[in-house]
Amino acid sequence: RSHLPTCAMWSQLSSSLISTSRSRSSASSGASRHSVRRSYATKTSQSARRRPRRVVFNVPGSDQRKLQKALGLDLDVMVLDFEDGVAMNQKPLARQLVAETLQTSEFGRTERTVRINSIKAGEDLISMDLAALKPVLNKVDSILIPKVESAADCDYVTSFLESQGNKSTRIFACVETARGIVSLEDICRKSNRLDAIVFGSEDYSADVGITRTPGLEELLFARSAVVTSCAAYGIQSIDLVCIDFKNNDQLIKECQSGSNLGFDGKQAIHPNQIPLIYQHFKPPQHTIDLAQRIMNEYKSHLDKGVGAFAIDGKVIDMPMIKWAEKVLFKANLL
Repeated sequence: RSHLPTCAMWSQLSSSLISTSRSRSSASSGASRHSVRRSYATKTSQSARRRPRRVVFNVPGSDQRKLQKALGLDLDVMVLDFEDGVAMNQKPLARQLVAETLQTSEFGRTERTVRINSIKAGEDLISMDLAALKPVLNKVDSILIPKVESAADCDYVTSFLESQGNKSTRIFACVETARGIVSLEDICRKSNRLDAIVFGSEDYSADVGITRTPGLEELLFARSAVVTSCAAYGIQSIDLVCIDFKNNDQLIKECQSGSNLGFDGKQAIHPNQIPLIYQHFKPPQHTIDLAQRIMNEYKSHLDKGVGAFAIDGKVIDMPMIKWAEKVLFKANLL
């Protein structure tokens, strides 16, 4: 699998990218709408590019053995779960164990994320989750909100963070209902701390009445909607969990599908899934080499006041430079 078209397709790709760039520019021509998008992009772009999120690994907060084992894994993101991975009568234990783990453990480069219970689950439940995080909030890099259906869900957590004087903790929104999918623009546009949208396929399938198949065709619309909305607002997109966690062939198909659609990463629920996800969400070496060459030439020509230039007889302009930046970011080289 290649992240870059063959030589014969260079011209077509460049034309397509230029057309996309012009379309986005036209869509934001209204002064007010342009201002909102520009200010939002300024707020989110730096944080969203802060680190790669290729593997988003879920750990039930009530299982101390799994928590300790996860600390030894090479992870981009560890999600310490208060929600669906924890039985109702075990949630107090999960809050205690997660707080202790955050306070006493070294996570290295891993992003520390806590999945709280959803707003729909009731204010009492989510209030207890957030109260448990107060003493260790400086150890929480991001909070994952499940079953998000509007920007108001993110605003609830944002208000809590601001009330604690917290300026650094980011938000992930898990979209897993039909209402969440049709509200993606509202969620992405208005949520100032939002760094990523996570697609929750199982709840979405149950909500819509979808029959799941190995090919994932029935989820194409929702997954594409997530990627498109995230790309429009400079937010990262995280693909579904492969629930058949012992089936490496299925995992590879899902990774290829997600990467081809444009997802930045994928959720994982078993340590054996991690290496394959890394492998398929990192561009191949020949693509990385080309991207590095484009960026080196771009910097050289920029110093000379030259815009478009050529590599191997092919025109390189700003759309291709943006492509190269994204490749190097996914390769963890930016």
